Amino acid sequence: MKILPRSAFGQTILLIGVLLLINQFVTLISISNYAIEPKNKQINQLLAKQVKVLFMKVHNNEVSDEITTSFKEVTGINYYTERDAMSEGLANAVYYAFQSEQMSQLLGGPAEVRISMGDEHLFWIKAPQGPDFWVKIPLDGLDEENITPLIIVLVSLGGLSVVGSWLFVRQMNRPLKALQYAAHDVARGDIPDPIRERGTTEVVAVTRAFNHMSKGIKQLEDDRNLLMAGISHDLRTPLTRIRLSTEMMSQQDEFLKEGIEGDIDDMNTIIDQFIDYIRHDSKDKAELDDLNVLINEVVQAENIIGREISFEAGDIPQIPLRHVAMKRVVANLIQNAVRYGEGQISIYSQKEKNKRFISFSVCDDGPGIPEADIERLFQPFVQGDKARGTEGSGLGLAIIKRIVDTHGGYVYLNNRPEGGLQAKVVLPVKHH
Repeated sequence: MKILPRSAFGQTILLIGVLLLINQFVTLISISNYAIEPKNKQINQLLAKQVKVLFMKVHNNEVSDEITTSFKEVTGINYYTERDAMSEGLANAVYYAFQSEQMSQLLGGPAEVRISMGDEHLFWIKAPQGPDFWVKIPLDGLDEENITPLIIVLVSLGGLSVVGSWLFVRQMNRPLKALQYAAHDVARGDIPDPIRERGTTEVVAVTRAFNHMSKGIKQLEDDRNLLMAGISHDLRTPLTRIRLSTEMMSQQDEFLKEGIEGDIDDMNTIIDQFIDYIRHDSKDKAELDDLNVLINEVVQAENIIGREISFEAGDIPQIPLRHVAMKRVVANLIQNAVRYGEGQISIYSQKEKNKRFISFSVCDDGPGIPEADIERLFQPFVQGDKARGTEGSGLGLAIIKRIVDTHGGYVYLNNRPEGGLQAKVVLPVKHH
């Protein structure tokens, strides 16, 4: 299971998000240490001084009435016994351990602080100077510390920063996406139009280099096609003359004539395979088509007397197909099965477990292929061992793979447990 993103886009957003989270945390700690805590200390110091003034003259645990009366008239501060304090609102006050600890240090002995919230904030303090009394100190204009607005501001700023970063990175990655799609097109043999050069200087440089590379590949493709067309023309002309010459041979040389004509046919077939491999039907545009109908057409055309070809059509949707090219794939696979198989040939189509793909398989009952040779058989001019024969140019499977690649699909060969070979072609339901 992959937790961290693998793309540069996802990693950039994750990095920005983590940095913003750290920044918000540090900001909250800083506000707490440099704003809220100093404010609380100042309040506690003022309260401690007022308590000390109130208990300046204490005799036999009694406070001077003179000081009490004048202090109450000026500040509103008064003291109560435990029972009177309960009736005055101490019962509804909440104990604050941190405030009590600080007040104990300021008053030089064990102190207890309780705070009640109502129409006015009331601080109840039991001081070591008068342990039998509770001092009630009203504070106006002091609201409960509420950091919700601060958190909302910080979260909003963080969210806006992430969204802005997402838009910026997305805009920066668009040219890279275009490069990705264009590279896939080139890999399939389709040379795209030059990509628009935009983005950062580095991306523009890469785009310009890619466009130059695509132009070079296109030129090589055109030169190769022209070269193959010339070779094909130049070879077919003498082959035609040789065929005409064989028509003039005497009946005594009939066996030699048949051999020459067979060689000429083989050479023409090989030339056609060269052209098919180079061309790979690049001008054949993909259109929605029914693969079952296409396979059935090829089966009817390739039906051979004495060989049974069965086709089991599965429930599959229409997909984008290059009709002529895909018919060549099916025909080549059937021809291989006919050539190397011994009995019935089975073909079936189906929908893959991953519903984004469908597939069809061509199965024979021949001798199969050594596992070590399967991958290399898809390379041009590579043929199988004697078990699969050595006829042809070795381009059949290479042509099949190239056509399937242009559809964005895959082709597999595997030996069947009951004997024979299975060729499976997997195609996407939707293709870019």
